[in-house]
Amino acid sequence: MAGGRRQAPPREDVLAAAMAMIAEGGLEQLTMAALGREVGMSSGHLLYYFHSKDELLLRTLEWSEGRLGAERRRLLARRGTVRERLDAYVDLYVPDGHRDPHWTLWLEVWNRSRGADEDARDRQAAIEGAWHRDLVALVAEGVSRGEFRRVDPDRFASRLRALLDGFSIHVAIGLRGTDREQVLGHVREFLDDSLPAARLADD
Repeated sequence: MAGGRRQAPPREDVLAAAMAMIAEGGLEQLTMAALGREVGMSSGHLLYYFHSKDELLLRTLEWSEGRLGAERRRLLARRGTVRERLDAYVDLYVPDGHRDPHWTLWLEVWNRSRGADEDARDRQAAIEGAWHRDLVALVAEGVSRGEFRRVDPDRFASRLRALLDGFSIHVAIGLRGTDREQVLGHVREFLDDSLPAARLADD
């Protein structure tokens, strides 16, 4: 109705707009005022919904992770060898390149987590936990099928994710001499050496 109260956009639209702004201009472009202009809301209205920029960033990360989680589940459910699905997991994990928006956001949330409350830390841990559980299940499946040598799936997953995180940070910040293809090659080589088929490992 003309002159009526303007309805706020759905929260998912706000989070999608925040992610798009990070992708286009980096975190420095994402202010409450700029996001408000993008979605037709005042910065005060945004603060009413999100309370702080830290909360906005974490909500945006959770939204982005929800989409990645759906893609991860689709990849892990497809047919093929366990190693093929493990390679797909790694491919999804590693940033697309310098200033990958999802990893840019992750690094900022990690940086701010030093002063975060327990609720925020629990929510970050839930995101990490979903990636970890899927990887543990994948490694355990490979071991049970004899595709991989016998390893402790939880311990191996922890070490592999530490490797992936370190390499991914290098890619996301644009460290010279470390690009996505090089990282994927390093990880494939590590997996070839660490998870040979059980029958090969016994030879």
